[in-house]
Amino acid sequence: MEAIPPSGRQLELVHAGSSVTVVEVGGGPRDYRVDGVPVLDGYPLDAMASHGRGQLLAPWPNRIAGGRYRWGGATLQLPVSEPATGNAIHGLARWSAWDLERTGSASATASFTVHAQTGYPFTLDFRAEYALGDEGLAVTMTATNRSASAAPVGMGAHPYLFVPGPGGAPLPVDDATLTIPANRRLLVNEALIPIDAEEVAGGPFDFRAARPVGRLALDTCFADLRRDADGLARVVLAGESGEAGGGGTVIVWMDQAWEYIQIFTSDSLRGDERRRSIAVEPQTCPADAFNSGQGLRILEPGESFGGSWGIQPAR
Repeated sequence: MEAIPPSGRQLELVHAGSSVTVVEVGGGPRDYRVDGVPVLDGYPLDAMASHGRGQLLAPWPNRIAGGRYRWGGATLQLPVSEPATGNAIHGLARWSAWDLERTGSASATASFTVHAQTGYPFTLDFRAEYALGDEGLAVTMTATNRSASAAPVGMGAHPYLFVPGPGGAPLPVDDATLTIPANRRLLVNEALIPIDAEEVAGGPFDFRAARPVGRLALDTCFADLRRDADGLARVVLAGESGEAGGGGTVIVWMDQAWEYIQIFTSDSLRGDERRRSIAVEPQTCPADAFNSGQGLRILEPGESFGGSWGIQPAR
């Protein structure tokens, strides 16, 4: 009997010199290459998606404090999936089998139904539409409430990006130049739950203009996003010398559905994974939105919401 890869069925999208592999488990991208050069810091076929690599996050991104929240006059308890902090993390769909459907040589959909369960007594359909083209990879995510009552919903994605250096070799995080179009960052407690917010202007977390990461450690949620004339917010990763130094850039863009960006410089990872790449995580709401209400979408029966984000490499 042929062994099944840990991430399940694999579906490869191809356009010109680019390829993206979307997987069944978690519904996310496992690999993305342009002319053979990796854009994503993904994972091999025979491995699980460590540290959330590429996973789609639903029906909430990030953490819920203690896995508990109040809804409809009752306290609901989710499974604690992050023992180190005692929180529920990254939703209920990241280790489940999504239904993959090819819609073209460079396009596909991944869909999954979160059924009512202990701690989340709602049924929702989630769908991700992938399209690989001249401008890179675009992902449109949609949530639809199939319950008979209103449901709290958030979504996110968790790609890790390499910083492209000269010749396509990835640069370490220390040598990256980063642009984050955000006016505020959220402050968190020891369990990584937001407790306040502050303006970034003039401080070490002010990346509104491109500047080197250096030794700064980021596991930070940014808010109050600045958007370009087309309505998109763009996070830009580049080598310190930029394209003039022979490297390139990678842009993660997101439309107005994504009001928050979590940036993680991989400092808590071990071995050669530490500070090897930067996770840029579009989120419709921040951590603990089920309790704070920040950015939380409450979908009525039959109601949908969604938005698009994408990865645009330029070498």
